Amino acid sequence: MFTGIITDLGVIEAIEQRGDTRVRIGTRYDTAGVDLGASIACSGVCLTVVDKGPGWFAVDVSAESLSRTAAAMWRPGRPLNLERALKLGDELGGHIVTGHVDGVAKVLGVCPEGDSHRIGFAAPAALAPYLAPKGSITVDGVSLTVNDVSDQPDGGVHFAVNIIPHTASVTTLGTLEQGGAVNLEIDVLARYLGRMEQLRARSDNVVPA
Repeated sequence: MFTGIITDLGVIEAIEQRGDTRVRIGTRYDTAGVDLGASIACSGVCLTVVDKGPGWFAVDVSAESLSRTAAAMWRPGRPLNLERALKLGDELGGHIVTGHVDGVAKVLGVCPEGDSHRIGFAAPAALAPYLAPKGSITVDGVSLTVNDVSDQPDGGVHFAVNIIPHTASVTTLGTLEQGGAVNLEIDVLARYLGRMEQLRARSDNVVPA
C-alpha cells in the first residue's frame, strides 16, 4: 500500500527480456535497506524487488502489467516516479493507493495557471463513474485532486488537475506534454462503491420467481 507521495525520481537503466520483462532502475534510495521481495511503486505500478545493488534495484514486469500501463514508460532512460511501501505509523500525506493501474489516460494539454500548471487528461469510459471534482486520483503514481470533470459524448471523460511547482520539480509530471500517456489509479473507495452499486442494480433487476 502507498500514499501517492513520491520519494525518489528513478530512471530505467536497462531492460532484459526473460519469461517476464526484467527492468533495472537507478535510484537514490539506500538499497542496503531495501529487502528483496519489497514492493516499490514505479510510476503507479506496484512491483517487487527481485535484485539490487548500490544505487539500483531490479523488478520483473509481467505481460499483464505491460498490457495495462502506458507503453512508453518501459524504455531505457525513462524517468519513473518511485515510492516505497507504506509502513505502519507513516504519515498518510496523499491518499490510499494500491499500485494497481485502472487505465491509461492521454494528456490533452498543459496550461500555466499562476506559478502552477493545469493539465487536462482524456480517460476511458470505464473510469468515468469514478472521477468527481475534488476527488482523489493517482496519475503516474502521484496523488492528486481532480479539479473538474467533463463527460464526453462517446462515454469517455475529460478531467483536469493542477500541478504546483514543487510537484513538477520532484516528479515526472513537470515534463508531460500533449499527446503523452499516463497511468491512472482511481480512488480505492470509489472502486468499492462502484462495485456495490453494480450489485445493487443487478439485484433490483432480478424478477422474483
